Amino acid sequence: MSAASHFLTAVAQAISTMSLYEEGHPARERALDAAHERALLLQDESAHPEFTFLGGEIVLNGRPLADLKTWEWGSRLAAVGIQRLEFLAPVVRRDVELFLEEVQERLSGSAADSAEARQTSIGTLRYGLVGIRDAGAADEQQELATATLTYTLREEADTVRWLHDELRSDHELQLVEAEATVRSLSVAMHGDQAFLIPLLRMKQYDQYTTTHALNVAVLAMALAEFIGLASAEVRTFGIAGLLHDLGKVKIPQEILNKPGTLTEQEREIIRAHPVDGARMILTARKQLDLAAVVAYEHHIKINGSGYPALTYPRKCHQASDLVHVCDVFDALRSDRPYRDAWPAPRALAFIEEHAGEDFQPDLAGAFLQMMKTWDTRLAELAEENQPLPVGLQPEASPGALAGATPPRKAGPAGD
Repeated sequence: MSAASHFLTAVAQAISTMSLYEEGHPARERALDAAHERALLLQDESAHPEFTFLGGEIVLNGRPLADLKTWEWGSRLAAVGIQRLEFLAPVVRRDVELFLEEVQERLSGSAADSAEARQTSIGTLRYGLVGIRDAGAADEQQELATATLTYTLREEADTVRWLHDELRSDHELQLVEAEATVRSLSVAMHGDQAFLIPLLRMKQYDQYTTTHALNVAVLAMALAEFIGLASAEVRTFGIAGLLHDLGKVKIPQEILNKPGTLTEQEREIIRAHPVDGARMILTARKQLDLAAVVAYEHHIKINGSGYPALTYPRKCHQASDLVHVCDVFDALRSDRPYRDAWPAPRALAFIEEHAGEDFQPDLAGAFLQMMKTWDTRLAELAEENQPLPVGLQPEASPGALAGATPPRKAGPAGD
């Protein structure tokens, strides 16, 4: 167990003990001593650790804690307005005690307006809701409306690039990092008490494989959540979206970014990437069977055309059909050497027009309705370091279109 996990476990034990014993009781003091000791050990590893508790996820310094996936206290802390805990300096025991007393009061319901406390500081500790910086001074109150999350997509983009570089060097797929990236994206999407769909816009053609993987993962999770899938399924679809184009990492850049018409041989190299990607995933981990299926099927259309060609007609997996819609939308919205990015309305019209032929109609309809309903939730970021926006209000509840009907056919979208 990591130092962070030991610290959070000690915190939970101390809160439980404090609810049983009065101040000064030896058991209470021992529990507080243990929490303080674990905090110091944590700061030996990271001088300024920062925890985030959101949606069942526990994130430390931007990276999910894999060994605390089932730690129920994260949700309990978030429910009483403690979504973030930061260490500003070396912690002293008294600060730990005062913080834990505040947590205990909030959990017992005796703390007034605890959920409304945006950011609170106790000595070296700062805690409160995600996304709002310390605004104690009167002249900082206006900043509350425009403050930005510390979340960016830089670390996620760096991780995807590293994953691709590892595969280009004939190393196996690093599942832990792929899962961590999807968990980080999930936290970013839920990080402001309202749903957000953050999409990266690339500046250079050689960034396509990275930005496209991140965008399809985000869109796949958004659509899976919109149609009402459970959180575990949402993240599984997110991993499938992140890895769907993995086979392209072995394609030479001069072919991927060729501005002119591909030769037949180059076209065959491109069309081999679904099989190559599925093979990479299956070789790495058996538990990624769904991601391998999506990598293999994401270019197969609902009418059976596309590639790789099916020996016998059959339906593709729901995850493949879902990722297919997201894949095409983001591809159309991206600049490519042979064409400029399409405006969003044109890309959406293409999906609407080809529903029932290229795309599974219910999922195409759900995607169109999601983009309409959550239009203000889209955040197109020009830079990986650009902070994600905050202060937006939710516009609809996920799951509204679990039984979406096929969309109306549109006129030709053109090329």
